[in-house]
Amino acid sequence: MSDDLAAVFRREAGRCTATLIRILGDVDVAEDAVAEAFAIAAERWPQTGIPPNPGGWITTTARNRAIDRLRRESTRDARHTAAHRMQELAMEPDDRPELDRLDDFVEVVADDQLRLMFLCCHPALAPDAQVALTLRLLGGLETDEIARAFLVPEPTMAQRVVRAKRKLRDNHASYRIPRPAELPDRLDVVLTAISLIFTEGHTATAGDALARVDLSDEAIRLGRVLVELMPDEPEAVGLLALMLLTDARRPARTAADGSMIRLADQDRAEWDRTLIAEGHDLVRACLRRNRPGPFQIQAAIAAVHADAPTADATDWGQIVTLYDQLYAQRPTSVVAINRAIAVGERDGAVAGLAALEAADPDGLDAYQPYHATRAGLLARAGRRTDAVVAYDRAIALTANPAEHRFLVEARALVEDTGA
Repeated sequence: MSDDLAAVFRREAGRCTATLIRILGDVDVAEDAVAEAFAIAAERWPQTGIPPNPGGWITTTARNRAIDRLRRESTRDARHTAAHRMQELAMEPDDRPELDRLDDFVEVVADDQLRLMFLCCHPALAPDAQVALTLRLLGGLETDEIARAFLVPEPTMAQRVVRAKRKLRDNHASYRIPRPAELPDRLDVVLTAISLIFTEGHTATAGDALARVDLSDEAIRLGRVLVELMPDEPEAVGLLALMLLTDARRPARTAADGSMIRLADQDRAEWDRTLIAEGHDLVRACLRRNRPGPFQIQAAIAAVHADAPTADATDWGQIVTLYDQLYAQRPTSVVAINRAIAVGERDGAVAGLAALEAADPDGLDAYQPYHATRAGLLARAGRRTDAVVAYDRAIALTANPAEHRFLVEARALVEDTGA
């Protein structure tokens, strides 16, 4: 039951929180109410079983608890207002009898999630705070997972999230999808948030499995909703294409025992060709618009990988060129690391290491992908001792069991054979 409850939490917590924020108008009260509802579920469901619509059960329970709390905390002067609000709550869509059907519940919540995303990306907040709050409330990510995405300590990220929620409350930020003229100013942050939700789903910070499929699927769903809302925004289309082309490789990323399989060793017959075809169509649509942006370029890179029938047939020259374009638009260490990998494949490990050294290594000591990439390039360059040290650092920074085992095995191969 604990595993089942955890799965429901991952799938439904963000949706339920979005609905409760719409109903209650208070981020903290909504979060607390949803947490209390899950605590009640942990007590009751082992005896009663999981209800047919667990998300609806959680939302209803959380709402009722929040109403009780509002009643208790209402001051004498505010009781009239609170009573009026109780009448409004009684008319909320969640009270409709047909909401017992899961499809109806999801239809209601989908719009709430999009509203919550744009609330989190309010211009009153700093961009990093906007993304962090979106990941916390909508993506269901824990503070340590968000901190890893931003390469900052966990306490620092916790403070950012608390301050962001307080600022939204103090500014009385409206819980609505912005008007058309307001959308472009918030779009970049919304896209970044969806991308980070997908990234956490693609390779989870922690947990028994390499991926968190629920997060990947949710990010793709949000991407589709956003493209439907803003079909003429090529970056929204590019992000959706990137997620589809990347997710297409999911069936081939792990072996039967759950161990990780690197891209070069994957059985490409297992890649989802339907997702690849849809991703390619979206990339071509972006090319026709001729307004390249970072997500469109990343989607083009993913499309090059998808085009190659074998790893050896990959056009690494084209990928390096695309990374050059991406770095010109987004000169980050993460892009530089991925470019170094491509250079290493095109020009050899020594060239890849030289490119990696340009990625500001002094600021990446706590970034696991930097050390994992460096270890692989060092091993290929024949620098066995340095590779083992780099693998040790990468392993120390890895919480995901599947990824941890992959790195341990790679380290052992270098140490035992000098490979």
